[in-house]
Amino acid sequence: MFSYTFQWNQALARLPQMLEGALVTMQVAIMSMVLGILIAIILTGFRLSGNKFLNAVAVTWIEIARNTPALFQIYMAHFGVASFGIHFSPFMSLLIGITFNNAGYLSENFRGALKAIPETQTRSARSLGMPPIMAFRTVVLPQMLRISFLPMTNQMVWAVLMTSLGVTVSMNADLYGVTQDLNALTFRTFELFAIAGVIFYIIVKVINLGARLIAARLFRY
Repeated sequence: MFSYTFQWNQALARLPQMLEGALVTMQVAIMSMVLGILIAIILTGFRLSGNKFLNAVAVTWIEIARNTPALFQIYMAHFGVASFGIHFSPFMSLLIGITFNNAGYLSENFRGALKAIPETQTRSARSLGMPPIMAFRTVVLPQMLRISFLPMTNQMVWAVLMTSLGVTVSMNADLYGVTQDLNALTFRTFELFAIAGVIFYIIVKVINLGARLIAARLFRY
């Protein structure tokens, strides 16, 4: 017989702590996206460089990122490298794992975006006297980022949700970790995780709405 008594007041009293955890969640997600985008651009350059070694480095990174679980990547950052005497905090391990994953996926998105840009764009820029790096930075890169903007938005959402895996490496400062600790103290499992789910939902919706507004403003024709 159903005998569970909801006590939302106890869970709501912990809302400030959960919101602090949500800020940490956003911090990890944003940092992992910024780093992931920078690394992805480098990996994309490696793929297109024509250098076999650089291409092999990029392909290896991308294959591991896209074909292994995100949890595996976080575990390797925390427990795997510890075997070699390298120790990261739970925060850093989570950040490294998500950044590694983001870079792999975004690199493929960028490569696909570059293929969608006509080569005549680069040739036209070079005909105006632009050196290769300047042509890429001022002509090709803005178009690449525009084409891959929506995939980047999806990856940002995924980064936010991946932060919940941090609890497996004792990360207890983010939203999921804080909720887990509060649950151990209050045993208000349903109420606390329901609130956490709502916070995650709101974060994702804000990201999607913000992305649409940015796209509508920056990518108008």
